[in-house]
Amino acid sequence: MFQCKMCGGSISLKPDSRVATCEYCGSMMTLPRLDTEKRKNLYERADHYLREGEYDKAATLYENILIDDESDAEAYWDLVLCRYGIEYIEDLATGKRVPTCNRTHVTSVFQYRNYQAALRHADLESRAVYEKEAVLIDSIRRKILDISSQEDPYDIFICYKDTDSSGRRTPDSILAQDLYYELKEQGFRVFYSRITLEDKAGTEYEPYIFAALNTAKIMIVLGTRSEYFDAVWVKNEWSRFLNVMQDNPDRTMIPAYRDMNVTDLPEELSHLQALDMGKLGFMKDLIHGIRKLTGVEEERAAKHSTMVIQEGADADSLLERAFLLFEDGEWLRADDLLEKALNMEPHNPRAYIGKVMIEIQVRKEVELLSSSICLSQNKSFKRALRFAEEEDYHLEELYVVYEEYNKEFYQCPQETRERVIYSKAMELQKDQTESDMLWRAYLLFSSISNFTDAQEWADKCKNHKDELDYREQSRLYEEHMNQQNSIGFGEGCSMVIVIILMILGVISMFSQLS
Repeated sequence: MFQCKMCGGSISLKPDSRVATCEYCGSMMTLPRLDTEKRKNLYERADHYLREGEYDKAATLYENILIDDESDAEAYWDLVLCRYGIEYIEDLATGKRVPTCNRTHVTSVFQYRNYQAALRHADLESRAVYEKEAVLIDSIRRKILDISSQEDPYDIFICYKDTDSSGRRTPDSILAQDLYYELKEQGFRVFYSRITLEDKAGTEYEPYIFAALNTAKIMIVLGTRSEYFDAVWVKNEWSRFLNVMQDNPDRTMIPAYRDMNVTDLPEELSHLQALDMGKLGFMKDLIHGIRKLTGVEEERAAKHSTMVIQEGADADSLLERAFLLFEDGEWLRADDLLEKALNMEPHNPRAYIGKVMIEIQVRKEVELLSSSICLSQNKSFKRALRFAEEEDYHLEELYVVYEEYNKEFYQCPQETRERVIYSKAMELQKDQTESDMLWRAYLLFSSISNFTDAQEWADKCKNHKDELDYREQSRLYEEHMNQQNSIGFGEGCSMVIVIILMILGVISMFSQLS
């Protein structure tokens, strides 16, 4: 029994054949000769690493196999797969497994010595499979090179672990984001995958990663845990850059760590000068060093645009400007304004809502509703709620978000969350006599404006709410005027009575005198 290289399924090898077809994914592949227990164990471990994308570990084991047997064609071929980072994914159109290249090289597959060795030692049946796969892999390689050649060069590549095992953003991701905006505003061209690749599908990442790795003068590898530095795709990036550095002495790698010991960095990075992100002046020292290494002049850094805060500006005006910057995605500048507002009003809940928006990168407050994070566990959001209650601060959006979120809700798939929000909004809008209910429904519909006819319902709720508010204001105004008129009439009657009594009193006085 063997495991399929493409899907991991079990396959059986026919006698006297080194080629098999997987009954699960339909892929044809060559298989190794497992004539000893040692060879079997090495192949099992190496194939596991290969499927997991740990190409360096897999390559080391395939090299060990070749030490014992230099004629093993399959080990040579597997080294080809490791060199080009080949991963087999399912083609949604055909259902078949097709290769993607995660480690592009300028050198053609056909010129790679291990590919040529695989052909020399393979039987006719296996050789045909190798040649067919090599043509496909090299066509992917050329396509990646064509796309990457159109990319502008980068100054800096930020390497980090974006999500943890639960799919949530890591602290490293937040630190990398802050670093990205700071470096970008200083005039550097920065590769930061969360933003640089946000409009690309996962299978389309490699051309842009390849372009960035081969043009960036500096790579900053940052992390808060040793295991994050060794994560598969993080290591894939920094190990590739180390290879680039061997042929390009002008390239530099800077490990940056926080909340951990420098001795916990991977051994491969131990010879590099590392920086502690938790130390005072880290950013200033980093930027100064980068300018020296990249040769970026001060004039270019002068493009850094700062907002001049006028003296006497109050917290509300700072917040207003910050929320306008959210719409343009100017997170760093907006955060600076939020900090200034909090210096003036430390208990301002809206400032903390702004902090939440920066953390999860949403441009409008209502978009918090369709976010995939659990807001009730967010520190800034907790403070916003606490201070909103303490300061009697009126934020309809805040309370709607709070009511709609809990752990079960935020863990739902996106479509399920939208359906839940839509259903809740439909329930709220049924009460056509309550302006507050219509306003809450409007906010919910607005947060999922792209879901079915949500935007249409949002407009209806807003219009109906405005109509109810207008009627209520008209009613209150009419009552006020009636009350004023009633008071005026009463005062007039009282004056007439007083005058009549005075006249009667005068008449009575004259009567007594006479």
